[in-house]
Order: sequence, then structure tokens, then C-alpha cells
Amino acid sequence: MAFQRRKPAAVGVKAPFPGFVEPALASSIEKVPSGARWIHEIKFDGYRVQVQLANEAVRVFTRRGHDWTNRFKKVADDAWHIKAGSAIVDGEIVVPAADGTTDFSVLQNELKGKSTSIVLVAFDLCT
Repeated sequence: MAFQRRKPAAVGVKAPFPGFVEPALASSIEKVPSGARWIHEIKFDGYRVQVQLANEAVRVFTRRGHDWTNRFKKVADDAWHIKAGSAIVDGEIVVPAADGTTDFSVLQNELKGKSTSIVLVAFDLCT
């Protein structure tokens, strides 16, 4: 089920919405790259998702393309407020602790209830 949203005024040239985009996944390596041109991301302990805003709706997909919008209602509701006609947000759904760490078991327990503490940590945005 998608959350309905109001469509903002069109700006620029509209291309067809691509639908689900296969995410780039991390791979294991022997040694961390070094040098000024490398940027390293924090590894969060959560669910990798793709949030799609298109056709006046918000949908949340798992990294394998399963629609989990109902399971992640809070994230879908929060994304509904993004002021873009269409967008794809790649990120990780987590429950942050006070010290900034994340724990997958805490996220799983949160999803059994009302899921008020979950947040989306966005990696990439395509509009």
C-alpha cells in the first residue's frame, strides 16, 4: 500500500520513473583503502531500503525489491513530507542509541510495536 501525497509543480524535463533500482552492496576486502580521495561510510546495523516518491505516492522497498511500506510506516510517513515530485532515496532504517550506535535486535523489537523510534539514514538521493 502506498501513502498518497500531493504532487508539486513540475520543474525541468520529466523522464520516466525508473522503478526499483538494484542497490550497490558493500563487499569485503583485506585492507581499508587509504588516501585523500577515499571516503568511508559508517556501517549501520539495520535494514537497507529504497524509498521511492513517485506518482503522488511513497513506497519503501527492501534491498531485494520487496514492498515493505506497511512495515516501515513511520519512514514512509516521514518521506511523504519531502518536497520533490519524484525521488529515490537509498538508505538504512535503524534505531539510533544515545551514543549513535545501532543494533539490529533493537530494530526488530521496535518493529513489533508502533515503530516510533526508527529513522532512515540516507546514503544517496536521486531526484
